[in-house]
Amino acid sequence: MCRHIACLGRPRALGDLLVRPPHALLRQSWAPRRQRHGTVNADGFGVGWYAEGDPVPARYRRAGPVWADPSFADLARVVRSEALLAAVRDATEAGADGEAAAAPFAAGPWLFSHNGAVRGWPGSVAPLAAALPAAELLSLEARCDSALVWALVLHRLREGDEPGQAVADTVLDVARAAPGSRLNLLLTDGVTIAATAWGDTLWYLAVPGRGTVVASEPYDDDPRWCEVPDRALLTATRTDVLLTPLKEPPA
Repeated sequence: MCRHIACLGRPRALGDLLVRPPHALLRQSWAPRRQRHGTVNADGFGVGWYAEGDPVPARYRRAGPVWADPSFADLARVVRSEALLAAVRDATEAGADGEAAAAPFAAGPWLFSHNGAVRGWPGSVAPLAAALPAAELLSLEARCDSALVWALVLHRLREGDEPGQAVADTVLDVARAAPGSRLNLLLTDGVTIAATAWGDTLWYLAVPGRGTVVASEPYDDDPRWCEVPDRALLTATRTDVLLTPLKEPPA
């Protein structure tokens, strides 16, 4: 149960997306308009962004609520980027992993977030975890469901899967192992976005000349926001958005 957002487009201050809009991620952390499960996202937050000429993103993450961190608003005011991924967290289960459990998770050029919860955690997905190479399992940043889902996605990326295929197949695998899970995934490398709508809300805003935003919910009332149907994969660039239905896994 989280809120997250990714953007590709012209350079702009992080705060133009995350702080200043009337229903920005900052406000969604305590007053989301479309969050179906839980309403307060106070268990951590993070933002990752890309600097010009550097494919490896920077991250700023904290264990507490975003509204309690005055440094974040100051950072967001001056840092500019063409691409970012940010999230606020409502933990599935209380834990001691602190900011290590806060999205975005990262590896190489990739940033990742999971909005939702794995039902029956951790036993339901133990077979999926056991199938990972031991080194990858031991490298988990945190002991939470989102960190394992990220490890499953990352394994597929390292095996050569395209981003959309990696997130889609991971969702189907986890949904088969843990029916009733909510699996809205968000992945970017600063050039493309891959996302799934599976059990919670997802929207996108694509404006020529400005770029593409994918978010759990709109940050303003622009009528050009479009809702992604449930059980769907979204793949996007700065100029194009493609939606593909995801088939329910067999019982």
